[in-house]
Amino acid sequence: MSTLHLLASNGDPLYFAGLNWAVLLIVLIKVVISFAVCMGAVTMMIWFERKAISDMQSRIGPDRAGPWGILQSLADGIKLFFKEDLIPEQADSFVFKLAPYLSVVPALIVFTVVPVGGVVTVAGHTFELQIADPPIGILLVLAMSAIGVYGILLAGWASGSKYPLMSAVRSSAQMISYEAALGMTVVTVVLITGSLSTRTIVDAQSGAPWHWNVIRLGVVPFVLFLIAGIAETNRPPFDVVEAESELVGGFNTEYSSIRFALFYLAEFLNTITMSAIVVTLFFGGPAGPVPHIAYVAWVFPILWFLGKTVAFCFLFVWLRGALPRMRYDRLMDLGWKRLIPASLAWMLLVAGFMISAWWGVGMVAAVLAGAALLSRTFTLGQELEAADQAVLPPVGSRPISPSRLRELTDRTEEDEA
Repeated sequence: MSTLHLLASNGDPLYFAGLNWAVLLIVLIKVVISFAVCMGAVTMMIWFERKAISDMQSRIGPDRAGPWGILQSLADGIKLFFKEDLIPEQADSFVFKLAPYLSVVPALIVFTVVPVGGVVTVAGHTFELQIADPPIGILLVLAMSAIGVYGILLAGWASGSKYPLMSAVRSSAQMISYEAALGMTVVTVVLITGSLSTRTIVDAQSGAPWHWNVIRLGVVPFVLFLIAGIAETNRPPFDVVEAESELVGGFNTEYSSIRFALFYLAEFLNTITMSAIVVTLFFGGPAGPVPHIAYVAWVFPILWFLGKTVAFCFLFVWLRGALPRMRYDRLMDLGWKRLIPASLAWMLLVAGFMISAWWGVGMVAAVLAGAALLSRTFTLGQELEAADQAVLPPVGSRPISPSRLRELTDRTEEDEA
């Protein structure tokens, strides 16, 4: 029991007095409500994305099921639930069935460590509006993000078809590449906060907006995290998983019925949870002005959290409607050659200035020298790739020069004339 009290002293006040049936009941209620909120949020997110993009493209969008088409997502879910579930003959049946859950479950677990409000008291029990606040909360987020990769990779491999496998490998390479930049920006937040607990990260940003990490860290880590988060969730313009050169749907090509719906659910749930994580790490989570109104003051942190999260969900939708899909080689170049060096450099700068001003100045000099060296290295690589002595020919280049091709084409047209 002493260990339990030690953990409780730095966590949810619900566990201060130990475990009993009332505490377990409250935890169970929080889990059920969180699951229901996530499912409802996914339904609303799908409807919101379809309506918002239809407005951007001067279309009507869903308008048949329910007022403003708000029940269309529910109708689609019911249809998918009752459709025939097909399993390819060459598929690995067990892994094929397991893969969708490896995509959905991590997204649900991530939401359990997100603080959605402050501290409330119900029937004499005080607890945080958060399912769990483990001391390693933000590490759990990164771990679940990594596990989600297995769902995509196993889905493509177990389908017994080459196109899903190609798409799964490509998508896994993308997600693993951007996880490095994502992790280093999280380390930057942890450095300035001094804790891995998501609740502590939120509490460190309480007060005025200039206490938010997006301001304290100089905006750059937030931008890097947002770009990496969009790529991590396979959202446009990084949605190469949907198909680049082949005319198929990607790793989930062979899926149908409810199993296809689970992948669809995981994608939108990841969008919502990534928006919530961005708000938690950089925008204070539920932090915001709270008027002193009896009995309803606890509602305002929830409203602040919802408002910020919805704003980032809209940003995801806006990017989908505004930007074209990136070419795969450009996407990987952005991750390895831009985001990873930039996130590492900013993390070193923050660490240096946290030690002392002189350490910070030294880190600035080291980062500038490293940036110059990397820039020169990339330039030489591009020159070597375009030169005749390149080790490998450029991908997609013509077997003959454009001038020679034009000369031969003109000669052929003259002979025909």
